[in-house]
Amino acid sequence: MTLPVDPTPTRHDQHGRYPRAQTVDDFRHNLGVVQQRIEAACQRSGRDPAGVRLLPVSKTMDEAHIRLAYAAGCRQLGENKVQEAHHKWQAMQDLGDLNWSVIGHLQTNKAKLVARFASEFQALDSLRLAETLDRRLQLEGRQLDVFVQVNTSAEPSKFGLEPAQVASFVQSLSSFSALRVRGLMTLALFSAQPAQVRACFVRLRELRERLRQDTAIGADIAELSMGMSGDFEIAIEEGASVVRVGQAIFGARAVPDSHYWPDLAGPNESSSG
Repeated sequence: MTLPVDPTPTRHDQHGRYPRAQTVDDFRHNLGVVQQRIEAACQRSGRDPAGVRLLPVSKTMDEAHIRLAYAAGCRQLGENKVQEAHHKWQAMQDLGDLNWSVIGHLQTNKAKLVARFASEFQALDSLRLAETLDRRLQLEGRQLDVFVQVNTSAEPSKFGLEPAQVASFVQSLSSFSALRVRGLMTLALFSAQPAQVRACFVRLRELRERLRQDTAIGADIAELSMGMSGDFEIAIEEGASVVRVGQAIFGARAVPDSHYWPDLAGPNESSSG
């Protein structure tokens, strides 16, 4: 079957090719370019750019580069590995208004770290993890904004709930008072075919709408975290309120994606691009 021509291309061909930002001016330039892309996508889809939050993703980046990004205006950063994120948080305690969003898969035995420092967790996909996070947060006297991760591409290698599992899962989360369910998160298919990428984002948006029709389950689920460096324009056109952008801001990573997903080949499992 021939896929329809999608007017918005992906930029996945740039993966691993973005120049590394080395100065505050580099970061300001990259942030400006990304913001222009966000605004153009919003204009095409009749949206207000203020309704899209840019989450720069600093995974694998060292403290020096993160401080440059901070000087350029970044105040919230996304990280995949919680131990790496916790180390960075400890090292940059002097940056009191820098917040950390954990966006990668989390093992229950590391939930205590997220409960200690993160302002947001975007990869919730099990009740056991929810229970552990809630217990740890209660001990810390904190609450945490969370997103439920959904596998919209039906790839067995990806984490996240199947769409059909999400309603009952979200309903169960009401038992955990320290978790504030803000929205849904997904990773689209890593494909040069925009229509295939768009279909993943459409599934998440339609799932959110179905959940919100049942106010007892989804009344507070407003956010959609979807889109990376190579496809966030398509995500915005389909309703993304958070886009996770790494390489287009920081530049290509010296550490390959296999560092984060040793059992997987290629970049398709990244939580940010």
